[in-house]
Amino acid sequence: MNATNSTIAPPAAPVDDKEAPLKADTRLLGKLLGDVIRAQRGDRTFELIETIRQESVRFHRDGASHRPLDALMADLSIEDALDVVRGFTYFSHLANIAEDVQQNRRRRFHKRSGSAPQSGSITSAFAALKDAQISGNEIWHCLSRALISPTLTAHPTEIKRQSVLDAERAFAAALAADDDDREATLHRLTLQLWQTAMLRLTKLRVRDEVDNALNYFRVSFLSEVPRLMKSTLAALEKHDGTVAELPAFLKVGMWIGGDRDGNPFVNADTLDYVVSTQSELALSHYLGELHKLGAELAMSSRVVNVSTALTDLAERSHDDSRFRTDEPYRRAITGMYSRLAATYQSFVGRAPARPPHSASASPYATPDELAEDLDIIAESLGSHGAKVIADARVLPIKRAVEIFGFHLAPIDLRQNSTVYESVVAELLSGCDLCADYAALTEAEKVSLLTSELSHSRLLASPYLKLSELALSELAIFRKAADVHARYGAAALPRMIISMGESVSDLLEVAILCKEVGLARGGEAPHLAVAIVPLFETIEDLQNAPKVMAAAFAHPLYRRWISAQGDAQEIMLGYSDSNKDGGYFTANWELYRAQQALVKTFGEHHIRLCLFHGRGGSVGRGGGPSFEAIRAQPAGAVGGFLRLTEQGEIISSKYGDPELAQRNLETLLSAVLKSTLLPTINADAKEIARFEALAEKLSENAFSAYRALVYGDAGFVTYFRGSTPIKEIAELNIGSRPASRKASTAIEDLRAIPWVFSWAQARVALPGWFGFGSAFAKLVADDPKALADMQQMAKRWPFFATVLSNLGMVLAKTDMQIGAAYSTLVTDKVIRERIWTAIHNEWERTRDAYEQIVGAKVLADNPTLARSIRNRFPYLDPLNHMQIELIRRVRDGDTEERTRRALHLSINGLAAGLRNTG
Repeated sequence: MNATNSTIAPPAAPVDDKEAPLKADTRLLGKLLGDVIRAQRGDRTFELIETIRQESVRFHRDGASHRPLDALMADLSIEDALDVVRGFTYFSHLANIAEDVQQNRRRRFHKRSGSAPQSGSITSAFAALKDAQISGNEIWHCLSRALISPTLTAHPTEIKRQSVLDAERAFAAALAADDDDREATLHRLTLQLWQTAMLRLTKLRVRDEVDNALNYFRVSFLSEVPRLMKSTLAALEKHDGTVAELPAFLKVGMWIGGDRDGNPFVNADTLDYVVSTQSELALSHYLGELHKLGAELAMSSRVVNVSTALTDLAERSHDDSRFRTDEPYRRAITGMYSRLAATYQSFVGRAPARPPHSASASPYATPDELAEDLDIIAESLGSHGAKVIADARVLPIKRAVEIFGFHLAPIDLRQNSTVYESVVAELLSGCDLCADYAALTEAEKVSLLTSELSHSRLLASPYLKLSELALSELAIFRKAADVHARYGAAALPRMIISMGESVSDLLEVAILCKEVGLARGGEAPHLAVAIVPLFETIEDLQNAPKVMAAAFAHPLYRRWISAQGDAQEIMLGYSDSNKDGGYFTANWELYRAQQALVKTFGEHHIRLCLFHGRGGSVGRGGGPSFEAIRAQPAGAVGGFLRLTEQGEIISSKYGDPELAQRNLETLLSAVLKSTLLPTINADAKEIARFEALAEKLSENAFSAYRALVYGDAGFVTYFRGSTPIKEIAELNIGSRPASRKASTAIEDLRAIPWVFSWAQARVALPGWFGFGSAFAKLVADDPKALADMQQMAKRWPFFATVLSNLGMVLAKTDMQIGAAYSTLVTDKVIRERIWTAIHNEWERTRDAYEQIVGAKVLADNPTLARSIRNRFPYLDPLNHMQIELIRRVRDGDTEERTRRALHLSINGLAAGLRNTG
C-alpha cells in the first residue's frame, strides 16, 4: 500500500450511486486515519494494519482460509496488538459517523426534491390518514389523549466515553460542512480522536450515567421535541384546516437514577441528584432562551402598539433602565428572567450564572405561570403584525415549558417484586402483624394488605430495627414523596415492579407508598403514583391478563384506577422473555399477551397503556421501531406508546438533532397509523389460521431453544468459554452488575450482557436460535405449512416484522468467526457438541427464512446488506484479535496493556455492529 492510500476504505463508487457521498466520506476518513497512524505510530505499524486489512478483505472476497489472519494475530506483540485494535476500532466509529451524516443528507435531499414522503415521516402518516378519509378532528382527538415517551435507561451497552461522544458530534458537523477547510478540520479531529482514550479508567457511577443521559436533552430533546409539536400542528392544519392547540403528547422519560432493580448503587441520594440536576438543566435552558429573546425583541412603543397585558407585564418587571423605557418587550422579559432566576434559586439552591435584574422577584409557582407570560408576549406580537416572530421564537420556548416543566423528564422508580415483598414482610413482622408474610397464600396476602391499607397507622417507626435493605427502600420512597411536594407528581409519576406476578405485588408497593403519604385506602382512597407491573418471563406474560383481571376486581385498586382516569399502564419485558424462551416464542408470547390484555381491559372499561421494555438488539426486542409498532395487535397502541431506549441506541438515535427529529417522527407516525388505521390486511378466518400456525411454531421453537440453553448440562461452560462474558463484566461501562446474583446460571445473568456477549462472538444466538427447528418440524408435520407461512409473511405485519428482524440478525452473524470463538472452550467434547448444535440450527434457520421469504437474506434491503457487507472485512480483524487476547488473558497474561487491548476490541465491535445490546 502506498502512502497516499487510506488504511481502511471501500472501493470507489459509480458516479450515479446514491451512496456515492457515503463511500467518498468513508474513503476520506479512512485515508485521514491512515495518515494519522503513519505519522503517530510509524510506517511499520501503518503497513501492519494494512496487511491485516488486505488479508481480511481477501478472506471475505475469495472465501480464503482465516488461518493466515489467525497466524498474524498470534505472532503480534502486545504493543502491535494494541495498535491494530485501536486502528480498526477507531475506523468503526468513523464509519458510523459517515453513515449518520449520510442519513441526514438523504433526508434533506428527499425534502428538497419533492419526492414521495419517506416511510415513518409525519408527511407520510398524514398522507395515509387523508387517503383513509380520517378527519383532522379524529387525529386531534387521538393526539389529545396520546402519550409517546421514549424512556432513557442506563445499561452496559453504551460504551462510549462522553469525550468520545463530543468528538464524534464535532466530526459529524465537519463532515456535513461544505467549505474549503473541511479536510483540514477532519484531519485535526482525527488526530484529536486518535490521541483520546476510548476506554474509561474507572467504572461509571450512577451520577455519571445521569450526566451522560442529560447531554442528549442539551443536544436534541429540548429543541427537537418542541419542533416536532410545531410540525404536527402544521400538518394538522394542512390536513383539513383543523387549527387547535394540543397538550404535550411527546415526553422523554428517564429511568437513570430511579431504576434500582439489581443495582445497589441507586438510592435516595441518586434520586435526589437526578431530580435536582434535571431541574437545573430545564431552568438553565429557559433562562438562556429568555436572555436571547430579550436581546432580539427590541420593538419600540414609539413604532408599534403592544397589548395591554404586555404593558402590564412590563410594568411589573420593575425594570427602570432609561435605555429601555420605550422597549416594553425587553422590560417584560427582564421581569420574567428575574422571576425565573428566583425559581432557579429555589430549586437548585444557588443563583444562576447570569444574574437577574432584580434579586427580590418572586419565583414562578408553576410552569403554567411562565407559559402564561410567554403567551402574553406571543399574543402581543401577533397584535401588531409580528406573529411570524412569535411563532418562530416565543412559541418554541412556551412548548418546551409545557413539555419539560421545571422537572425536565418524568422519572420512573423500578424495583424487583421480591425486594418489595421482603420489605413489607419485615415491616409486618416488626409490628407483630404477621410473623411469616412470605408463607401466606396469595389470597391471605391480599386480605392482609387490603386491611392495612384501610388503616391510617404507619408500620415503620424510629424504634423498629430494620435491615439495610428496608431502610434504603423506605428512604427512596420518602425521597419520592419529597419530589412530589417540590416538583409535582409529573416529576415522578410511576413505580414499576419487575417480575410482577400477582395482585399482592401491586398492593405491596401501595403499602410502602402509604408509609410516606403517597397512598391511602379507607373512605377517601388516594394513590399519587401509577403502579406499573412488569411482566417478563414467558409464564408471567401468559398470566398477565389473569393478574390484571384480579386487580380490577379488587375494590380498592379499582377505585384508585378510576381516580387515575380509568387507565392502567403495563410494562412488557422483551429481554428476559427472550432469554427464557428464545426469539420466536418471546415475540409470539408478547403478541398474545397484548391481545389478551386488550380483551381484558376492554371488559373492565379501562384504557390499556403499554410500555415496551425493548433493547437495541433483536434478541432484546430491538429492530426498526416503525415496523415494530405497526406490528402490534389491534387495539394495543391506542395512542399510547412508551418504550425504553437503551445503551448505544440512545447515541445512534438521539446524538444528532436531525437524527433525533427523524426518530421521534417515526414514533409519532407509527402511533397515528396504528391507532387510526387497520394494520392487518386479512379476514378473521385467515388471521385465526395464521395464529394457529404461529402457536405451533412457537411450541416447536421453545422446545428447541430450551433443550440447548437449559437442557444441555454443558451449555453454561460453552457460553462462558466461547464468548467474552467475563471480560464484558469487567468493563467500566455501567454502574449495574452483570448478574442479579453471584451465580453462573443463565437464569441469573442479566439479559443485556447475555445478548452483548453473543453479538461480540458474531453468533447472536438470542436473535434466531430455535426458529429453524420449529420450521422444519412444522413443515414435516404439515406440508401445506410452508405456503401458509409465505402468506403470513405477506399479509400479517407481526410475522413479517419477526422475519425481517430475523433476516437482519442472520446477515450480521458469521459462523466462521463463531467457530473461531468456539476454540476458546477447553472441553473438546462440550465444544464439539454445542457448536455443532448451534451451527446446524443456524443453517436450518437460514434455510427456513429463505424458503418463507423466497429470497436470500436481506435481498429486500440492499442498502443494509451493502452496509453490513462493507463492514465485515473491518470487523473480522477485531474478532480475531479479540480471540487471541482472550486466550492470552485466560492463559495467565496479567499485563495491563493486554486487558486494555481486549476491552478496546469489545468497544470496536460494539461500534461496528451498532445494535449489540
